[in-house]
Amino acid sequence: MIRLTRRTLIAAAAATLAAAMSPLAMAADPIKIGLVTALSGQSAQAGEALTRGMSIAIDEINAKGGLLGGRKLELVRRDDEGNPAKGVVAARELIFKEKVAVLFGGLDTPVSMAIVPIINQEKVPFVGPWAAGTGVTKNGANPNYAFRVSAVDELVDKAMLNYAQKTFKSSKAGLILVNNPWGESNEKGIVAALAEKGLKPAGVEKFEASDVDVVPQLSRLKAAGADTLYLVGNVGPSAQVVKSLDRMGWKVPVVSHWGPAGGRFTELAGPNAKNVHFIQTFSFFGKLSPVGEKVVAELKAKYPAIKGPDDITPAVGVANAYDGMQLAALAIAKAGSTNGDAVREGFYKIDRYEGLIKTYVKPFSPTVHDALQADDYVWAQFIDNRILPVGLTQ
Repeated sequence: MIRLTRRTLIAAAAATLAAAMSPLAMAADPIKIGLVTALSGQSAQAGEALTRGMSIAIDEINAKGGLLGGRKLELVRRDDEGNPAKGVVAARELIFKEKVAVLFGGLDTPVSMAIVPIINQEKVPFVGPWAAGTGVTKNGANPNYAFRVSAVDELVDKAMLNYAQKTFKSSKAGLILVNNPWGESNEKGIVAALAEKGLKPAGVEKFEASDVDVVPQLSRLKAAGADTLYLVGNVGPSAQVVKSLDRMGWKVPVVSHWGPAGGRFTELAGPNAKNVHFIQTFSFFGKLSPVGEKVVAELKAKYPAIKGPDDITPAVGVANAYDGMQLAALAIAKAGSTNGDAVREGFYKIDRYEGLIKTYVKPFSPTVHDALQADDYVWAQFIDNRILPVGLTQ
């Protein structure tokens, strides 16, 4: 019979603790990556696109042995339902309970703007793969922990103006914007872009996200002589703009931010949805790079419902999240740890990454936290319920 003395038990406990703290044991601990996004409601499809893009990237990284000596990445998600207050609760849970090394999130600019003060205070790097509000990354914090791989309002606004002038010979801009912080961000950006060219908008009109008729606002823009509409709104409200134009019989070019791409726009807007030209950061249609072909193959293998580009939607969600996750992994590797401040510095140390959207060369610096610039955008429209680059019909 073996007698367990007090000294034996203490020695055994010490040995167990030492084993648990060994580099090998620590290498087995996963590195948690958080995602706060809409997983239900109107924008659930976009939230799923972000999930898929991140998941494909995480699978690739883990297949290569993970990070920091063999630690695998683990995605932990929370649903914000497109609500800033719920986004804050979700972000706090991921930061304080799950101890995520990097937090992704914020489909909606108001949600991201609510989360940013928390990540800066708690020194947790944040990557925005969707919300385009300029203030998400230009938030006044120093040091700033918010990075982004997505469109940026102030750049989109310049691109919208350039595209409208080149494509439709626009000279009198009519702004029709959702009445929230995202709309305000773009009003400021479009007015500034016009001012740089010595122009002023013909008119500025707002609508609520719940509005089902915007004929009065559009009528005022028509009376003011607007020859092109600059539209900023998510799926439902943007569809109401198109239907209101139909009721008026006003055939005017519509140049839009990417809101219509996030869900059932063609179903809600009707046949004239195709007349809206909107900005994108990526399209899986047309000739793809080797990285693009690899990602499509991986998506098909992981998600059997995906048969081709038609099923990878919204494409920007997948593409932005995929590249964002790969860049975050590079930042962690450069940091050599999951310490928040070290990872923040790690983003600045990324030299080159051949990504899905483009080849990134020193994408971040202490003064530039947006990896995508104006010349990285593409213009698209709905053709037969598919988001295609303008001019591509199949």
